[in-house]
Amino acid sequence: METKHKVFNLIILDESGSMDSIKVSTISGFNEIIQTIQEVEKQFTEQEHFVSFVTFNGVGIKTLLFNQPVATIQPIDERKYQPNSSTPLYDAMGYSINKLRVTLLDMTDYNVLVTILTDGEENSSREYNSRNIKNMVEELKTKNWTFTYIGANHDVRRSAFSISIDNTLIFNSNAEDVHRMFDREKSSRMSFSRKIRLKEDLQKNFYDEEPPENPPSV
Repeated sequence: METKHKVFNLIILDESGSMDSIKVSTISGFNEIIQTIQEVEKQFTEQEHFVSFVTFNGVGIKTLLFNQPVATIQPIDERKYQPNSSTPLYDAMGYSINKLRVTLLDMTDYNVLVTILTDGEENSSREYNSRNIKNMVEELKTKNWTFTYIGANHDVRRSAFSISIDNTLIFNSNAEDVHRMFDREKSSRMSFSRKIRLKEDLQKNFYDEEPPENPPSV
């Protein structure tokens, strides 16, 4: 039987207190991303997708999913996502990326897509700092890992570039804009799998150009 190309989707989601205002939209958007990855796996039959899902705040870092086949994942609800406390982004990245990296040490023929979603800057990590994370990201980008950073309410590009992440998406903390952001994220994931199939560059231009509100008639 032909071995499928494995794609590991690591989603690192801010669960700090400031996310509470967009909690419902965030839960809905995450569930839509899972549905999108399930659709991607059906469309790109040569690929096999797995999902790791980590949330973080000052109370702790929670691994809700780890390398779970996407076809088996059920939607999450408010019981699993309860925003509170501060934003230890670097600790969440260091913990979850290292856990996945160790798992993949003996594997070949795979890609990793890391997605970070936060509505604020790092403010409470204890084990990792920006230099640690930047070095980690730069190393893994040479090993079939792609990193994206979705953010609101802070200088998103500056924060992402400080840890060597080039693919950024900015949103406003309201339900309408969160919905728009997740739509963009979903279409970009479809393009990512297409690029894997075509063996195109996966490091840059992850996010599709935003379509015009009124596309020209043909």
